[in-house]
Amino acid sequence: MQILQGKKIVLGITGGIAAYKMPELVRRLIDQGAEVRVVMTESAKAFITPLTLQAVSGNSVSDTLLDTEAERAMGHIALAKWADLLLIAPASANSIANITHGLANDLLGTIVLATNATIAIAPAMNQQMWHAEITQENIQKLKNRGMHIWGPGQGEQACGDVGFGRLLEVPELVDQVCGLYQEKKLLNQHWVITAGPTREAIDPVRYISNHSSGKMGYSIAQAALNAGAKVTLISGPVNLSTPETVELIKVTSAEQMHQEAIKQAKNADVFVACAAVADYRVAEIAEQKIKKTADNHHLQINLVKNPDIVADVAALADKPFTVGFAAETQDVEHYALDKLKRKNLDLIAANNVALSGQGFNSDNNALTVFSATSQHDISLMSKSDVAKKLVDIIAEQLDEKH
Repeated sequence: MQILQGKKIVLGITGGIAAYKMPELVRRLIDQGAEVRVVMTESAKAFITPLTLQAVSGNSVSDTLLDTEAERAMGHIALAKWADLLLIAPASANSIANITHGLANDLLGTIVLATNATIAIAPAMNQQMWHAEITQENIQKLKNRGMHIWGPGQGEQACGDVGFGRLLEVPELVDQVCGLYQEKKLLNQHWVITAGPTREAIDPVRYISNHSSGKMGYSIAQAALNAGAKVTLISGPVNLSTPETVELIKVTSAEQMHQEAIKQAKNADVFVACAAVADYRVAEIAEQKIKKTADNHHLQINLVKNPDIVADVAALADKPFTVGFAAETQDVEHYALDKLKRKNLDLIAANNVALSGQGFNSDNNALTVFSATSQHDISLMSKSDVAKKLVDIIAEQLDEKH
């Protein structure tokens, strides 16, 4: 059954360049079984036409408060009562300010005040506007009123700036909506997940790291959250927005991640080691920047082995259900099964990062998940979908173990 089967969603579109993504969002929500009705502000129509949204939703688009065509001219009340979810995306800084202060000078504002539906807001704006003190105050007030805030994401913006302010991508928004109605099979479970790379300092300005973007770990955190788990995410340096209500612990080095992982794992039901942890660190970090001189054509750096996070978690006296990752470039199955046994893991998710279009810095991935007695193949798909399937596999294995 589709997760959103029978759900009624009002999509409120405000003025912003990200409005061009909304036809795709409407399509994907309908694919999940939802019925979607679109409300547009006047500024939204500068970026996309009502006719486009009408075509993809199959319903007329509402864009005026005083609509003489609406029954009894009370269309805003009808939409407010009809909706199970009011999703405002993209939500501009102006619309967020209006909602915070209860302004009802357009159709969308009146629906916000008149509805008992769940309200979710997906911000999209310039990074400086997002970080402005008044915007952050407004966002906090909306959170305090029980509204969901989804995003924003981080990256390059249409204005050329780089930073937080991008609308979450369509698959991420669909995941958020589905998460509201998904079966909470992981209720009362605590999942601890590591994600992203680690950075091992060489001197005050240089470090050793890898190509991990953190997308896989963050997707697993979102999927576990959607299924009802309490999630703690231990993350190396990444450019990703934290899933709503996830406890984020930021770390930089492998030793810092190890310390937090051992601490958090002692109270976890499931531990997923998805981070790409540096195997080695610099033995002696230079206190000052190492200078290039005319005669030092070669530089020797001594490395020492970092602690093995997932193995140490699996060695705990009362260990959680422990899942490792094996990112390999050859003999994937051989190395994965060796790690599974040698590190006393319950499951290991293996992938070939040498293949183009999957793994590091990609939006897609493919995994083969091994236990001591079984194998599950997850074909190439978005990391979000891979994460859902992996969480389902972990949940099934956990049930069998208990």
